[in-house]
Amino acid sequence: MSPAPALPPTAADRLATLLADGRIILGLAGPPGSGKSTLAAALADHATHHGIAACILPMDGFHLADEELARLGLGDRKGAPETFDVDGFVATLRRVRTADHDVLAPRFDRHLEAAIAGALRIPAAARLVIVEGNYLLLQRPGWEDVRPLLEECWLLAPDDTARVERLVARHIAHGRSPAAAAAWVRDVDEPNARLIAAASAAPDLVLDPG
Repeated sequence: MSPAPALPPTAADRLATLLADGRIILGLAGPPGSGKSTLAAALADHATHHGIAACILPMDGFHLADEELARLGLGDRKGAPETFDVDGFVATLRRVRTADHDVLAPRFDRHLEAAIAGALRIPAAARLVIVEGNYLLLQRPGWEDVRPLLEECWLLAPDDTARVERLVARHIAHGRSPAAAAAWVRDVDEPNARLIAAASAAPDLVLDPG
């Protein structure tokens, strides 16, 4: 496994301040392709190197199953807010906040394009729990319950051109043709990005991951 990239100084300084107060649940929000998973890995790596137990809880584990999306007529909208189990996500965050026992959570497998129940363990001993996902700041029914469960939530706001290029490349890497990848980004990912920009609460910190 390659090492996580270096942590931006602004993020490192802010993280040190937060951890001085004890255990924290930190959110990383942003549009598709903004680098949330990459920054989450860098934060966890940084914490671990400083002797702080850290773990990552991705929102993607709460994708509805393809069968349920088909039943709801949402198969062509996978990744939109309504294609997630937001109630299950919020319930898991509430359990993580109690910190009195380990919590099992689902993990999204990109090869299977499906969530695997109980595949991710959030240790009670973790002092830093990094929650990453598109809609952590979204002010819509169900999603608006997420932000109060986080000590802070940072927004990743990279250059849109580079972000879209990364998204198209990601979809191609996962099996779509170049044309299908570009169409998915245009018709699904970018409407979601516009919703995030228009209907999100203010973040505690804005980062351009480059």
